Amino acid sequence: MMILTLATLLTLQAPAEPTPVPDVKEERYGPHERNVLDLWKAKSDAPTPLVVFIHGGGFLVGSKEYVKPELIRRCRENGISVAAINYRYSSQAPFPAPFHDAARAIQYLRLKAGEWNLDTSRFGATGGSAGGGLSLWLAFHDDLADPKSDDPVLRRSTRIQAVVAIAAQCSYDPRWIREHIGGRAHEHDAITKLYAVPPGEADSDKAHRLYDEAAPIRHLTKDDPPVYLRYEGPDPGRIHSEKFGEILKAEMTQLGIPCELKVGADTIETQVAYFVKQFRK
Repeated sequence: MMILTLATLLTLQAPAEPTPVPDVKEERYGPHERNVLDLWKAKSDAPTPLVVFIHGGGFLVGSKEYVKPELIRRCRENGISVAAINYRYSSQAPFPAPFHDAARAIQYLRLKAGEWNLDTSRFGATGGSAGGGLSLWLAFHDDLADPKSDDPVLRRSTRIQAVVAIAAQCSYDPRWIREHIGGRAHEHDAITKLYAVPPGEADSDKAHRLYDEAAPIRHLTKDDPPVYLRYEGPDPGRIHSEKFGEILKAEMTQLGIPCELKVGADTIETQVAYFVKQFRK
């Protein structure tokens, strides 16, 4: 019997799928150095739907380069364009900065929709962990568009029409997480460093207002879009617990909003198929 060494196994593996060159690269959507995005356009005579990839990393690390080449390829094969965005880390600017950056990126993409052949009525978002949480926040939050703003970007809608969220948190409220998720997830760096709240003021009215505003589930209303949630399964650290998805699905179901929950393995093909279904006219 042939014994395969690690080196041999590595040579037998299929080469990693390369990330295609973006049609638009390092486009600035805001004033901060991390307010940049890349865009891969699907070939189409008609305006295309758009999936916006929002990276994870606990609001402390990560980048748009985390986007998987397969997501780009499969979306474009199905006539869907893809954008990937960066946003400010909480260490650079605490809540609400990362959330408002994600919203501004959506607004900027809508502003440029005519130039980039995008259908502004069919925008979706996807991401893992913090990126999934940001996607949910955009889906559920009231529209942040300001029709009277001097900034043409801010006059555009922040609403999206579908979400695929991977290992996402539906709340960043440490009180809610302690009660519903348990363990020490409420003490995770992603939570404690998100807010610029001194330790002695963690239970103040000001802190509570921030917690409420940052929690996607607090903004859920019956007019919100459908969501696909996926979790790996039991998580010892609980910050990626499937309980986040179970609780969110129960609340969405009660409001009559479609929500699919998958615990265990799935594929990018399945996730893209979900967007295809939601974007179908």
